Amino acid sequence: MARILDGAALAAAIKQEAAEEVSRLAASGIKPGLAAVLVGNVPASEIYVRNKVQACAELGIYSDLVKPPADVTTADLLAIVDKLNARDDIDGILIQLPLPPQVDSKRLLDAIDPAKDVDGFHPVNSGRLLAGRPALAPCTPAGVIEILKRSNLPIAGQHAVVVGRSDIVGKPVAALLLHENATVTICHSKTRDLPAITRQADILVAAIGRAGFITPEMVKPGATLIDVGINRLATREEFDRFFKGDPRREATFAKRGSTIVGDIHPKAFDLAGAYTPVPGGVGLLTIAMLMANTVRAAKMRRGI
Repeated sequence: MARILDGAALAAAIKQEAAEEVSRLAASGIKPGLAAVLVGNVPASEIYVRNKVQACAELGIYSDLVKPPADVTTADLLAIVDKLNARDDIDGILIQLPLPPQVDSKRLLDAIDPAKDVDGFHPVNSGRLLAGRPALAPCTPAGVIEILKRSNLPIAGQHAVVVGRSDIVGKPVAALLLHENATVTICHSKTRDLPAITRQADILVAAIGRAGFITPEMVKPGATLIDVGINRLATREEFDRFFKGDPRREATFAKRGSTIVGDIHPKAFDLAGAYTPVPGGVGLLTIAMLMANTVRAAKMRRGI
């Protein structure tokens, strides 16, 4: 039977370690600080940021929520970032995406001081990550590595196949796996005979944003399946495609009118040696890694 990799338990352990580090820093008069910039009133974004602020409070990290209006300009946001860059009580800056269409998101993210780039999106941190130098790594890819390590799953010498080449997940997780001595293949929309490649994977990371795209025929029996995808199913037709006859999912769908599925078809998990569920897997580690990055940034900025 496949082993379920419990994201909640792993995230709790990472947060506990971060809280202990915060306590040690407090003894030296240091309190890590995180600023979150939330533009406008997007319900999903508000929930994400609220969860991040709550995590800061639980761990003893100072947080500052900046809420510009939805009609804010790029120039206004650049001024906000400049002020946050200059504040010594702020160790990490995150800008909640997506931003309104009038805002130049790339220019804004590039304006963040790389030393405070706790999302790990700045080109400087991307370059350091690729070069294997100390860097703030993107939270979700870093979480994937933590799942594998903390679950005592081998990485070195394994063939890791990453499906997806985004700057946020696909590329950085491939770099991190490579640094752990895996043999890494990156696949994407132009890859020929994708199933032939995914069937070679000892570790298969799916990060493409397409519901149930990885089917059982694409999985090597015994492989470790890491599902980064979060796709919402809101129609009965979509639901039945993945979860027809599943009483637990039926109850969720009846109550909320929707449910979520990852990029890996649920039936593929039957073949796995270990896998991350959706929900309850990789997604739960993202905020935990953000907290860990904030603490790390506080230490790095002070030469600790």
